[in-house]
Amino acid sequence: MSVLAEALGTIWPERSSPDGPLPPLLLLLTVVTGLVDAASFLNLGHVFVANMTGNVVFLGFAIAGASGLSIAASLVALAAFLVGGTAGGRIANRLPVHRGKLVRAGLAIQLAAVGVALVVAASGGDPTASARRYALIALLAFAMGIQNATVRRLAVPELTTTVLTMTLTGVASDSVIAGGKGSRIGRRSLAVAAMFVGALIGALLALKVDTAATLAAATGLLAVTAVVAHRVSNTDAEWVR
Repeated sequence: MSVLAEALGTIWPERSSPDGPLPPLLLLLTVVTGLVDAASFLNLGHVFVANMTGNVVFLGFAIAGASGLSIAASLVALAAFLVGGTAGGRIANRLPVHRGKLVRAGLAIQLAAVGVALVVAASGGDPTASARRYALIALLAFAMGIQNATVRRLAVPELTTTVLTMTLTGVASDSVIAGGKGSRIGRRSLAVAAMFVGALIGALLALKVDTAATLAAATGLLAVTAVVAHRVSNTDAEWVR
């Protein structure tokens, strides 16, 4: 399969695709990841709400005394993410055989959490100067924990929505140059591009406008994704299994 055909098949999958409409939905969630991590890192004090690898590293730096980092913020993000992951796991275990209903349920809870975070961010004042900072971190990290648990259970190849390290490793190590059978660069490059676009737009909104603007974009995109997921989930097509 050519790079272009693979990319088009990811954006607009055929009806017979083993993952049905899930790939484009997961690309939208990858954009959401870039948006919320831009808001948290740039406006909530150098902490991630989706990239937990970064938070573990930041926690080590903060304990060592690095300036500009917060032990409390990293711990809150990690704890809330784990709570979200647990909730997402419970949802997945109750809907183990229907991927359409699973993504619909996960998105509904994630949308609610990010929507509440938007309300908190829009309530006025500098979010880093009050307890609202930790409320925002907790809400967003919880939402991303839900997303990660749901996506993990969906198990769509190359579309994890948050982790790009293995995606980029696959591009290189599976390439023909490396002696592999093919890097699947068509799909993997879309995942990287989606994260980049989300981070870029999120950063522009966070720096030029405010936190609420970034979260409004994330909420809107999640709402669109949730509506589409709802429409496609009421099926017994092969991809739901």
